[in-house]
Amino acid sequence: MKEENAYIIPESFIGLLYENGAFIRKLEPGKHQFKFKLFEKIQREIKLVDMRERSLTIKGQEILTADKVAIRVSLLVYFKVKDAPSAIHNVSSYEERIYEDVQLAARRFLASRELDAILSDRNEISDNVKVNVSEAASGYGVEIIRADVKDLVFPGNLREIMNQVLETERRAEAKLISARKEAEANQIKSQSENEMALKKLEAEKAQLKISAEAEQEKARIRLQTDLEQAKAMSEYPVLLRLRQIEALQEMAKKGGKFAIGFKDDDLSSIFDTDKK
Repeated sequence: MKEENAYIIPESFIGLLYENGAFIRKLEPGKHQFKFKLFEKIQREIKLVDMRERSLTIKGQEILTADKVAIRVSLLVYFKVKDAPSAIHNVSSYEERIYEDVQLAARRFLASRELDAILSDRNEISDNVKVNVSEAASGYGVEIIRADVKDLVFPGNLREIMNQVLETERRAEAKLISARKEAEANQIKSQSENEMALKKLEAEKAQLKISAEAEQEKARIRLQTDLEQAKAMSEYPVLLRLRQIEALQEMAKKGGKFAIGFKDDDLSSIFDTDKK
């Protein structure tokens, strides 16, 4: 005669089947049925293992840094069971083991660092703890997903000093920002002045060019006029005599005294218009 007995494994869990205390196999989520023979003495037990991601808080513990400063650090560790049989069989309690491994990893790391280095990069603590604990945790079927620093507490007098340092840093940063703005304003002003001076020089250069071109044009016109007059005088000598007379008249107006003799033919050539 046979008797049936059913077991249901919830979703997100793995069942570990034991018969007479011996591990038989894993049971996936769902319904599992077992057949019993009459008078068969088999004691079956099923242990449920939660396979979901969970977190574990490692409460603050006092640790001495490399420069002998006592600090208290609390960590938050996220983990997930990857191998249910290993998590149950290899350690008495995998959660307690995670707690201990994280404590020791944090202690070893912080004891090797000075306070300034710890304050400059808190993520370094998290990364180091995760790397160190992950290898050990894989041996009992647990994956360490991440580790975060939850709290970092210092002695009271040290907190006051740190607050003063932070305030000093904020003031120094504000002064630096103000100095940068002033330097930028001076730079803009200097650039503007340089641009104005350059434009002024360019305007003066253009004006000089225009003046030079105008003088060149005047000189060209004078030269052209002189050439035309010289040509006319060479063709008509009487024009030269007229120029001489005009020059003498100008000199006479200024009080000059002189005597000039003309040949009759010269005067007649000048004033005898009938011949022309």
